[in-house]
Amino acid sequence: MAGTELALSIALGVGLATAVGLRVFLPMLVVSAAAYTGHLHLSAGFGWLASAPALLMLAVAALIEVVAYYIPGVDNLLDTLAAPAALIAGTVLTAAVMTDLPPLVKWTTAAIAGGGAAGITQGITSILRLKSTTLTAGLGNHALATSELGGALGLSVLALAAPVIAVAVAAVGLALAIYLLRRFMRRKASP
Repeated sequence: MAGTELALSIALGVGLATAVGLRVFLPMLVVSAAAYTGHLHLSAGFGWLASAPALLMLAVAALIEVVAYYIPGVDNLLDTLAAPAALIAGTVLTAAVMTDLPPLVKWTTAAIAGGGAAGITQGITSILRLKSTTLTAGLGNHALATSELGGALGLSVLALAAPVIAVAVAAVGLALAIYLLRRFMRRKASP
């Protein structure tokens, strides 16, 4: 694999993994649909992701996940469950799109870059939701859920179309989220 192709496949994986940190199943559904329709080539051993049963299962899971994030209380519980799921899904999606690499390199890169991106994103959004729940008694959580949904879908599609731009957008989004967290923390610390 040429250096440019390797960099693009890693960027694609990191972009998708970041989207997984926002919603676990929606980016997997986007990848499954792209692979099923022949628009995305997956690494060996990941053909199951391009199958009709996987597409159907991921569609149902994504729909349930999206709806559940709009139910007060359930959204915070889902954040707890989504943390380990995001790490695993981010790693798997990153490995799935990194073709022609030796397994040790693929899985190490997928775990560090993909799992790391998904975990950081999931952690930040979980803290934002917790702060939103505290500050707005849960009334602001719907806006957060909608922005996460849009971000997961938009970032997934962008990662497929322009992986390097998707990583840049993800970096800016994470920086903005960190800024918001710090702002919330300062507000709480002020007398």
